[in-house]
Amino acid sequence: MTSLKLAVPLLLAFALPGFAGATDYTVQAAASKLGFSGTFQGQAFNGTFGKWTANISYDAAKIATSKFDVDIDLASVKTGDSDRDGALPGADFFNVAKFPKAHFVTTSFRQNGANVVADGNLTLRGVTKPVSLNVTFKPQGTGATLDVSGTVKRLDYGVGGGEYADTSVIGADVKINAHLTLAAK
Repeated sequence: MTSLKLAVPLLLAFALPGFAGATDYTVQAAASKLGFSGTFQGQAFNGTFGKWTANISYDAAKIATSKFDVDIDLASVKTGDSDRDGALPGADFFNVAKFPKAHFVTTSFRQNGANVVADGNLTLRGVTKPVSLNVTFKPQGTGATLDVSGTVKRLDYGVGGGEYADTSVIGADVKINAHLTLAAK
């Protein structure tokens, strides 16, 4: 009976690390960027969001325990073009008066060859659609960098609909890109 009493704590000590969750990270905002790129009249342009929050929990060895939850303040969009920056928050595009935020939350992670893919749902303008993002995670000391990329179809969310639905003027595809510098909590 004494050996059983000693064996149970020893087995638990070895088993519990396998059940541990992913590491929670704090985003270092000054060194991080949440951006996108698209085309207008055949010319590429880039944009960023200045205000957003991200709850990141990630374990490269056990991606099933990982989670991303991101809120984006759509009024904080900047592209470097004053006309575009004035139009994007308006009713024809993001409609921030009615839908001030976009939200992405993961539903699962999967290995795709050597790459990791984060599957989740993006809610934009009140429309929720599945999105898959490629993930590159690089540990660095007690923190990490996290790069994320993927593509969404703007018209799936009603962004630039109506007279702006012509994809020969405003491209249909919008590429999402983020570079996050993370510190372990």
